[in-house]
Amino acid sequence: MALLEITDLSTDIRLSKSTVHALDSVSIAVEAGETLGLVGESGSGKTMTALSIERLLPPGGSIVGGQVLFNGLDLASASEATMRSVRGGDIGMIFQDPMTSLNPVQTIGEQVGEPLVLHRGLSRSEANESVLKMFELVGLPNAAGNLNTYPHQMSGGQRQRVMIAMALICEPKLLIADEPTTALDVTIQKQILELIDRLRVELNMAMILVTHDLGVIAGRADRVAVMYAGKIAEMATTSTLFDWPRHRYTEALFEALPERAAGTGALLYSIPGLPPDLVSPPPACRFAPRCRFATDVCRTVVPTLEAVALKTGVQEFACFVPCTEPLGSAEELAAKHEAASATVSDPLLTENREWVAPKADMPATSQPLLQLESLVKDFPVTAGAIARRKVGAISAVAEVSLSIGRGQTLGLVGESGCGKTTLGRLVVGLEKPTSGRILFRGRPVESLRGKEAREGRRNVQFMFQDSYASLDPRMRVRAVLREPLEIQRVGTARDRNTRVDELLDAVGLPRSSAERYPHEFSGGQRQRIGLARALALQPALIVADEPVSALDVSIQAQVLNLMKELQRERELTYLFISHDLSVVRYLSDVIAVMYLGKLVEIGSAVDVYSRPNHHYTRGLIDTIPVADPAVEKQKTQLGVRGELPSAMNPPSGCRFRTRCPAAQEICARVEPPLQVGGGGIRPHLLPEPTGPASHLVACHFPLNVDSVIHKTGKVHI
Repeated sequence: MALLEITDLSTDIRLSKSTVHALDSVSIAVEAGETLGLVGESGSGKTMTALSIERLLPPGGSIVGGQVLFNGLDLASASEATMRSVRGGDIGMIFQDPMTSLNPVQTIGEQVGEPLVLHRGLSRSEANESVLKMFELVGLPNAAGNLNTYPHQMSGGQRQRVMIAMALICEPKLLIADEPTTALDVTIQKQILELIDRLRVELNMAMILVTHDLGVIAGRADRVAVMYAGKIAEMATTSTLFDWPRHRYTEALFEALPERAAGTGALLYSIPGLPPDLVSPPPACRFAPRCRFATDVCRTVVPTLEAVALKTGVQEFACFVPCTEPLGSAEELAAKHEAASATVSDPLLTENREWVAPKADMPATSQPLLQLESLVKDFPVTAGAIARRKVGAISAVAEVSLSIGRGQTLGLVGESGCGKTTLGRLVVGLEKPTSGRILFRGRPVESLRGKEAREGRRNVQFMFQDSYASLDPRMRVRAVLREPLEIQRVGTARDRNTRVDELLDAVGLPRSSAERYPHEFSGGQRQRIGLARALALQPALIVADEPVSALDVSIQAQVLNLMKELQRERELTYLFISHDLSVVRYLSDVIAVMYLGKLVEIGSAVDVYSRPNHHYTRGLIDTIPVADPAVEKQKTQLGVRGELPSAMNPPSGCRFRTRCPAAQEICARVEPPLQVGGGGIRPHLLPEPTGPASHLVACHFPLNVDSVIHKTGKVHI
């Protein structure tokens, strides 16, 4: 018998005037030591399944049918006392947001040790000894010193390690990991996933991995269950599902991946519309209203899971028009959907809109729209309760120089803490540089006064990472979009209302959205509102700070396609900040890689991604989860290793040398300049950079040196 066997599980959430049918007859099983991946869009029922297993349902939630057998015990009907003994003891759970899941007024030592006191009867001192061992096991630095640390004093990656330690402290038989790496940068994500996988093997646990990231599933799960609108759409072994998805929804998720369209000139496939309202779900196939292959039978008959026996295991899918051939390459998918992408019908749009393939290379203009010259930003570190004195400085941005041409997208990538967001805030004027210059259309921003200064602020707008936190929850969308127009005194009241309607049209939201509040929208819709607000003053440059980092793949595709379309229509320029190189590669013309405040590589998106010259760039690319099980299993030892050094005391010479596999003695003494070919070639013998797409690297021992020598005809010193 399986360790966990869920049969026909149905969960409802009663609201004041309606009932949400969150799960409908879900059946899955997990063997001891097995990892099951649960994937699907936001609202598909993944997290609700995990919460139903532990009976941690939101207010009004209850299991209304089915069984949840865990080691023969039916958790669906067990008493609350029994459930308290199971939670944290035999079943551990890693929650999505550690900051909201950890108690802010308790030290992490107390919180991680609490399950041992409650479930194992240990004393506090005995629990602390076990906590120290667990902290060392999960790789938390300074284990003894962190016993008395509070959650807010730790980084996001460290808090996630604390959550893992708490979930594993009682050595549970089943671990449920609910989006354990959402919004973490790729290097921390890889470390966390490798840690969970290693501990799962060492402790012989079963695991349910809940995520919307197909790349994460590819390298970690033995089997995958795809959920849609509270039901299982497809279930198979990981290799089978990734080679040949049968359900049309699964196929659409794969086609929406940025790596499928990067470099092909095609737009991402975007699943039209939104998942159904589960208060009154569609009576037949729940995916039929969004499916391009739906037939009459799909709209009138409920499909049941059909099982197909294969050499790799049983594949189950609930689809009347299943895929008849395996997934093709990125180029084959682009050709397959070229005609379909020409006109995309989206129920969110007020009308059908023409989609045109993007240009492969944007022409460089004679004068860049934005220029940064030796930009520096240091944040002072002070001490003393009354007389604050400076004791150091955080080097957030260090001598950064770059330019962006009109109508181009420059993608800025790097780990959390490398200075990307600070650089974006400097560009839009939310921070003042310590030194250096910012030129907009050839004029220094600090020299602008009066009307010119106001015009400059209108021309540069910011798109925030957290769309919900950046929108006032007490203001309707109309007020949110009118606000910048009113501050800048643009037009009359009627003109401003007309402009709001035009903005909603531009971002693909119905005009009726203007009278709703931010909490009434999905994450993707709120991101569209954030983009509309950034467009309100018709800027020339938009700084987009991680605008799709926390969105699932289908909503991410919609936002990225929308940004591309608006760029073509309005000749917008983007500074696109992200830690995800696959997204940056899809959207950008030029990629700049940042590490600990410095640019280490910059070049065309094609060159940087396919032929990276810096070891840090190569490590970032190797760290990106790829939706291919074979590739993921082969690269377990690749990627950036170690922790990011402190920006208060960055390493001498090359700042990446403490984590670089090719570092030598010169790397500690001499800082490599950013130049064509890197520090190993005579810079005065090389041709001058020809524009923003010139491939520059700051490294004494760059990768792909042979290709540089071949192009330039020069040799090493």
